[in-house]
Amino acid sequence: MDRFSVLFVCMGNICRSPTAEGVFRAKVEAAGLASRVHIDSAGTFSGHIGQPPDPRTQQAARARGYDLSMLRARAVVPEDYERFDLLLAMDEFNRAALLRHSPVGRADRVQLFLDYAVDEPVRDLREVPDPYYEGREAFERVLDLVENASEGLLTYVTRQLAWRL
Repeated sequence: MDRFSVLFVCMGNICRSPTAEGVFRAKVEAAGLASRVHIDSAGTFSGHIGQPPDPRTQQAARARGYDLSMLRARAVVPEDYERFDLLLAMDEFNRAALLRHSPVGRADRVQLFLDYAVDEPVRDLREVPDPYYEGREAFERVLDLVENASEGLLTYVTRQLAWRL
């Protein structure tokens, strides 16, 4: 009960969700909470299992000091609904996919990641757009959104951990 776990979810687990995993992990480590927060990412589509994040994702993240090179894509599995306190979808499509497979009593764990954004204009966007078919600027935009929402998520997780002590 003294730990909290977060799963970030996009479609292929090669762009948005590994970015969120890497950014949030860095923020959790900087806050001294690495031993108490379990972080992972997965996709609702299994076509990229075992692959590293997209090279453009890694390049954009590396430019901001985040190393995603050790991450590998995986698909969401039924056990994730039990293992994770939050399953944070990058968009409504993936949220709906998670909800379709959610066991009874676990749907409340499925949420949109941008609901945790600290800036209202970002929160109002509701979705982290998929940069896969876009240019470099789209990957930078994903990082902007993920960094913003990670701040709010860190505040939420810190409060949850305080309640669990």
